Amino acid sequence: MDKATQKTTSFGYQDVPLQDKKKLVRGVFESVAERYDLMNDLMSMGVHRLWKRHFVAGSGVCSGQQVLDVAGGTGDIAALLSPRVGARGGVVLSDSNQSMLEIGRARLEDRGIVANVRYILADAESLPFPDRSFDATTIAFGLRNVTDKDKALRQMLRVLKPGGSVHILEFSKVRPDLLRKLYDGYSFGILPVLGKLVANDADSYQYLAESIRRHPGQSELASMLRAAGFSAVNYRNLSGGIVAIHRGTRA
Repeated sequence: MDKATQKTTSFGYQDVPLQDKKKLVRGVFESVAERYDLMNDLMSMGVHRLWKRHFVAGSGVCSGQQVLDVAGGTGDIAALLSPRVGARGGVVLSDSNQSMLEIGRARLEDRGIVANVRYILADAESLPFPDRSFDATTIAFGLRNVTDKDKALRQMLRVLKPGGSVHILEFSKVRPDLLRKLYDGYSFGILPVLGKLVANDADSYQYLAESIRRHPGQSELASMLRAAGFSAVNYRNLSGGIVAIHRGTRA
């Protein structure tokens, strides 16, 4: 294909050929998988755990429901969902990265979470589930790494039962000017250094910081959810907009 007409997408601050992004993202997460949870704790000073608890607590997921956790990584969200759905329900933890999925499975099994969680290697853009399979879908800190976000949102809508809901926890646009300046300084000055010292990988954490800045903001993501077919779309900022929770419903 002629370079002038080749489709591109963002990989951090770079524009890369559309077909290359999945491979590049896979490489990032294969590199950081072993230290991913430790780095999350260090980078957020543990606050990511509070965000995730708040996210699941407000999801409305309840006993007996079937929930799909997309890009579930090392299993933090699935672990919180498991007791909510109980013995009569089930959680499917899906991820496109085998290394992350294996670590997630090992972590949950070590905690005794085995009876109602299944693990599926799956691309968010092509979910291998029948239509109307789940009461809820969740995705936490994964959407910004998806190549075709609109397609992934349509897939999450497709697998929902009528009345089912999508829940997205993702980094977003910081609102207060002073907080934004502090956050930028931390993201680009300290985060890659932590990545180098702890995970021996500054480049991957540079990408992760850049990917946050390239991700759609609150209003734009809400519009994307509506365009994908969701109704009753709303969002809520946490920590001044460092992260936001978006929700929508399949009519």
